[in-house]
Order: sequence, then structure tokens, then C-alpha cells
Amino acid sequence: MSNNLHLAVIYGSDREGRFCDTVVNWLAGQLERSGYKRVRFIDPADKATDTHTILDAADAFIVVTPEYNHGYPAPLKAIIDSAKAEWQAKPLGFVSYGGVSGGARAVEQLRQVFAELHTVTLRDSVSFINAWEQFDDSGCLREPARAERSLARMLAHLRWWALALRKAREETPYEEILA
Repeated sequence: MSNNLHLAVIYGSDREGRFCDTVVNWLAGQLERSGYKRVRFIDPADKATDTHTILDAADAFIVVTPEYNHGYPAPLKAIIDSAKAEWQAKPLGFVSYGGVSGGARAVEQLRQVFAELHTVTLRDSVSFINAWEQFDDSGCLREPARAERSLARMLAHLRWWALALRKAREETPYEEILA
């Protein structure tokens, strides 16, 4: 049933040599194994990406964000601020990574930003503490069980919210209640 959802995965970093690619590649593999067929990616390093079209078509979002200096990266903020209605009344999950906090501080800041955009952020997330130690040189998790369980729980909630909110938007377009 998850293959009928349109999912947008947003990269949080555009740094050269970024670790974000490793985490997104892991996530993409997990999504494929979970049956998600309609996944589009928004990468701030790819200027040709049609961000608005992907965001608008999405039923749900996953943001993959690093934590830089106790916050989230500027390229992610630029993607977020480039749209408004596209985010509204849709669910969003987080996959974060970083040092000792695993990106938790970045995620907490992002929750505030997405609340302002009327986006439903999920409580459950996936975080990688000292991420560069958790993945091997080929991009595979050394001990995948915990991350896979966390992701499965997050995807179950994401799917539930995506279906419920899509039905609600079909019954009453969200822009009608914003006035």
C-alpha cells in the first residue's frame, strides 16, 4: 500500500564530500525494500531539481539533515523557505546525523520552522550518533538493526499521517481554512 504515496526526500547538505550521500543512499535502499516506488529526491547540490513540483506532488517528506554547529545547514533552510503551500498539511519525518547528538539539535530547530509552515512533524525519527563510525567504507551500517527498527516505526507513522492528511486535503483544501 505504501507504493501509492508520493514521498519527497530532502538532502540537508550541499557540502563537497558530504556524509549526507551515505545516509540518503542507506535510506533509499530501505525505502525500496519497504515498497516505496514513488520517491523523488531534492538535493541542494543539484540546481536542476524542480523543487516546487516535487514538494507539491509529495504526500509526505523525509528530511535527511546533518547538525552543523548545533543547527541545521543553510542550504536546507533555503529549500524550506523557497516554498510555502507545498509544505502545508503534510507529514514530515527526520533522519539526522552528526556527532554526540546525532543531529537532535538540528531536528528540534527544524520542528519549529515546520510548525510555522503547518507541516506535521513526526515524533519518531532516525538519528545516527557519530555517523561516520556507524557506516563502513561501502556505506553499509555496521549494526543495522536499531536504525532499521526506528525507520520502520517512522515510516508506519508517516504512512498513516500521509493517508489521513491526503484524504482531509481532498475533502477540504487546506488553503480554505487558512483565512
